[in-house]
Amino acid sequence: MGKIDNIEKVSYKKIIAMADEQLNIVELIEEHPCPSGSQWIIYQYQRTSPLIISAWRNGNKHHFILNIDKCKLNLVPSLSAAGIEKVFIEDNNVHIVYAGLAGAGVGVELRSNAKNVINTILYEKGGGSKLGKGAVITPKMEKVIVGIDDTDTKEEGATWVLANEIGNIVEKEGWGYYIDHTIIQLYPGNPNKTQNCVSIGLTFAIYPEYKYKLKELIKNQLEEKSLSDKTAVAVYYGITPSKSMKLFTCKAKRGMVTVEEAKSVAMRNNIDIIKVFEKDGGIIGAVAALGLAEHHEQAAKLPDDL
Repeated sequence: MGKIDNIEKVSYKKIIAMADEQLNIVELIEEHPCPSGSQWIIYQYQRTSPLIISAWRNGNKHHFILNIDKCKLNLVPSLSAAGIEKVFIEDNNVHIVYAGLAGAGVGVELRSNAKNVINTILYEKGGGSKLGKGAVITPKMEKVIVGIDDTDTKEEGATWVLANEIGNIVEKEGWGYYIDHTIIQLYPGNPNKTQNCVSIGLTFAIYPEYKYKLKELIKNQLEEKSLSDKTAVAVYYGITPSKSMKLFTCKAKRGMVTVEEAKSVAMRNNIDIIKVFEKDGGIIGAVAALGLAEHHEQAAKLPDDL
């Protein structure tokens, strides 16, 4: 069956699937139609589906880290009402197979008109007391996290504003989706800080053909718009930052670290470092932005609150 077109009143807004085939995982992001999303879905899917490694909600967006695999769901009303039973990649597209009871079984139909969905396949129509099952198909995308630091001066500028502008430019170019923007608090006692001592982490879902072009676009934007001659960018290709990246970020929040330490972390994690104006000044903050880019509460905290 082809794309379902009979849902008019409610629809998911956007669905993105980012794959790391070396690790055999997919990060699925679903923008729910309701203002704060559905915590019930997060809870039920995790209870029901062994494919789900982790899940969380950010506003009305559901995030699922999934194994690329299949499983048999033991669906029980109220207790395990819905879940994801299969994830696979075919012809550079990601297929997610959902199943659910009663209202939890109409999910595929509600996802059919979401942005970035190529097709949906309805195997069994849910609703009432019936089982619903179907597949959602999206383009295979990849996750890229970008750290940016030192674009302002003591007189003018704001790195978080310029980073947000760049994030929007990437999406307007059609290279992918601008997913997240995080302000990472670093060591307040740093004598080299502009004022608040923060760096910025941007998260993108990128179509594979633009994965390695992204850093050049960002560099060009910073060359044109940065007010500092010490601007740096760090680019991480992967769904989950490593433990060493997170530890480095926490260390940079608690005290002074060296450029050599930042470069060492970058080397171990295949992080690309870009010195926009060939100076080292922003490298520490750019690399430190990566480890907690998707841990918003931790990223914002001062050292005494970690």
